[in-house]
Amino acid sequence: MHPNPVFHDADAARNLAFARDRGFGVLAVNAPDGPLISHVPFVLSEDGGSVALHLVRSNPIARLLTSPQPVRLAVSGGDSYVSPDWYKVPDQVPTWNYVAVHLSGMLELRPQDELRALLDAQSAHFEEQLRPKTPWTAGKMDAGALDRMMRQIVPCRMSVTGVDGTWKLSQNKPDDVRNRAANGVEAFGRGSDLAVLAALMRGAQANQ
Repeated sequence: MHPNPVFHDADAARNLAFARDRGFGVLAVNAPDGPLISHVPFVLSEDGGSVALHLVRSNPIARLLTSPQPVRLAVSGGDSYVSPDWYKVPDQVPTWNYVAVHLSGMLELRPQDELRALLDAQSAHFEEQLRPKTPWTAGKMDAGALDRMMRQIVPCRMSVTGVDGTWKLSQNKPDDVRNRAANGVEAFGRGSDLAVLAALMRGAQANQ
């Protein structure tokens, strides 16, 4: 998280909504030999209190879960390099704008008989976003093939105890300066989801 409080102006509801909509993040946990990291899809509950996800059984994080473990789930959005030239004011320096939300909490293994419901909920969540396509369901699979695949993964649940977000959108610049930078990001930026990031920059409130 960026240390400047100017970039922490989003409330918990906005941070949670961002994480829920994104549905993909970097799961990090401490281990005896150093941090372990996995990139995971997930479903965040409506109240923001829990995250449902699954891990491959051989994943080192899954092997740690003989007892619940403190973890952090980092969820990233649009990002881009910002050239000082785009501000069109003197004495500026390069920077990188981005959106990121961190969820902190405890991760635990869940009983294997909860796996099918978790997978169904997860696929339904993402398939819903692909409409008007007819949603895929596990019922389209051969039951034996599905069972073999499910034996390779384990269900997990994270109890969310902390939410923090950085929305670094040039809020520390006057509106006209920030909007010029947003135009530069959209036209020439280097990063991801440039149009989305530019729109967020234009909608940000100056906070100097």
